Amino acid sequence: MDLINYDGKYVCIKDIYGNTFSGRARYGNADFLECEWGQGEDGIFVEDVLVCNSQIKSIEEIVPHGTAELWTEHLILRRYRPDDAEQLYEYFRSNPEMYQYSGWNPYATPEMARETVRRFIDSYKEEHTYSWVMDANGDDVVAGTIGAYDYQDNQIEVGFSVAQSWQGRGFATEALKAVLEYLTENEGIACVTAWCAAKNISSRKVLEKSGMRLVDTEKNCLTVDGVVYDKLRFEYRIGEQ
Repeated sequence: MDLINYDGKYVCIKDIYGNTFSGRARYGNADFLECEWGQGEDGIFVEDVLVCNSQIKSIEEIVPHGTAELWTEHLILRRYRPDDAEQLYEYFRSNPEMYQYSGWNPYATPEMARETVRRFIDSYKEEHTYSWVMDANGDDVVAGTIGAYDYQDNQIEVGFSVAQSWQGRGFATEALKAVLEYLTENEGIACVTAWCAAKNISSRKVLEKSGMRLVDTEKNCLTVDGVVYDKLRFEYRIGEQ
């Protein structure tokens, strides 16, 4: 079976043991698998699962839905895993800049981080809920998070956060462009919205660079820790990127 043709595509694999694996395929050639895994043949990785060529009963390309794995130049946008909670706690727990304009810090304690990650994982069972970790270079390094929530009337709201040590590399823009394209072109969602405080210059730049359009300014309607801000509302519609 010529597995290299499936590299980078979304697939459904059924193996000879009766298991089914679905997701973005990564091809592993025989030399690599022999060196790293002790396998003398090529195979396909689906997330962290390796299925060798001789173990594959059938493989077919599929159209992904929900929180599908997305690849960008520097990131893999993937689903949350339980062990992500430790990194999220370390990156976001005590840096006030990370929640200065939202007042929301779901990773303030180890317990809160674990509960937040668990809720995201549980949400994958729901239609039109999307929650990704920004995995830097696919090395299981959590550089940030991005997700889309509150789907209603073919519209959904997107939000993102990048750890301070990973800021300045364009990761937020890179991730948001991929998510906007996926939500509109693959999931068929007509409108993606976002908001930020008017003084949150970095977030505003990300939204604008990603192709989102400022549609409204709500004066003095956002209060965070006693500070009042104007609220900027952005939209992205199919074909605008």
